[in-house]
Amino acid sequence: MRLGILGGGQLAWMLAQSAEPLGVSVAVLDPSPDCAAGRIADHVVAAYDDPAGLDEVSKGADVVTYEFENVPAAAVTRLAEHGMPVLPFPASLTITQDRAREKELMSGLGIKVAPYALIDSADDAAAALEAVGAPGILKTRRLGYDGKGQVRVKSADDLPAAIAELGGTDLIYEGLIAFTRELSVVVARGTDGSLAVYPPVENEHRDGILACTLAPAPDLSAEHAEAAQAIGVAVAEALDHIGVLCVELFDTAEGIVANEIAPRVHNSGHWSIEGAVTSQFENHVRGVLGLPLGDPSVRGVAAMVNIVGTEPDLAALLAIPGASVHTYGKAPRTGRKLAHVTLVADSAEALAVPLAQARVLCDAAWDA
Repeated sequence: MRLGILGGGQLAWMLAQSAEPLGVSVAVLDPSPDCAAGRIADHVVAAYDDPAGLDEVSKGADVVTYEFENVPAAAVTRLAEHGMPVLPFPASLTITQDRAREKELMSGLGIKVAPYALIDSADDAAAALEAVGAPGILKTRRLGYDGKGQVRVKSADDLPAAIAELGGTDLIYEGLIAFTRELSVVVARGTDGSLAVYPPVENEHRDGILACTLAPAPDLSAEHAEAAQAIGVAVAEALDHIGVLCVELFDTAEGIVANEIAPRVHNSGHWSIEGAVTSQFENHVRGVLGLPLGDPSVRGVAAMVNIVGTEPDLAALLAIPGASVHTYGKAPRTGRKLAHVTLVADSAEALAVPLAQARVLCDAAWDA
């Protein structure tokens, strides 16, 4: 079997790694000549919307998938129109590329989301403030990730300047949620509608970038865990999504509130490479190729710590019991994800010391 992937970053690299033991060959389309996945997959160097490049990456493929939601929807649609199966279906991409459409989808499913208002000019500020209030957060409807395309609005007087800063149109203004912690849930769905639902995990962010994930989320009530997983399943089924998706969530005193949807494998699921019976990457490959999904259960407890900005002390990380390091082969740059370390243990108590050691090393690299 052969899989084409639009995008050749670290997510495509880890997908290709998971595909290899299954006997699945991989080709990626990415405009960067030194993309991470190019180390182990056939690499087509072209723009995502280049017709010749799209033809090449799909040549001989059973299915084409994508590693991130900012792939041009027109490229995915072109492949589908030329008879190439694209999974997840283009609808997953077009809806999740737009934060407003995400909110509309989830609200329509009865899923609680933050109050929001759409803004297309400075004239919409007064109505948005009346509907949502302040403080809040103003976001671009498209192309935001890792905290980019967002401005915190502390008071009503700050909103007009924030609108101008983000371009003045195609914006969404959201009320702030009083949450105790951030969660996410990863769901894999097969072509036959079968599901593999990973346990909700706890996420800690720094400067808008995921810093650490704990799996499963510690001390999460059964009620909130079931609610989080039900949200992930509801979204996957409403989109008729095939493959992996992630829903980012807030844990609040009043229950679970949904934030955003990623129609792909997700950073908060990286722990699953060593920490789950079947990783999110393998289950995405299985799902889109019509193979049976694997067990998403955690092997004890697990954690993932991101390595951002500069390279850490690799030898020191590898000396930590239960640690596995995944380096993406990317040049250091402020705010850039370069690698991650996963840690697995039999219990939260056994995980505590290795996790603390990894956090110190990774935080030092982040601050360098």
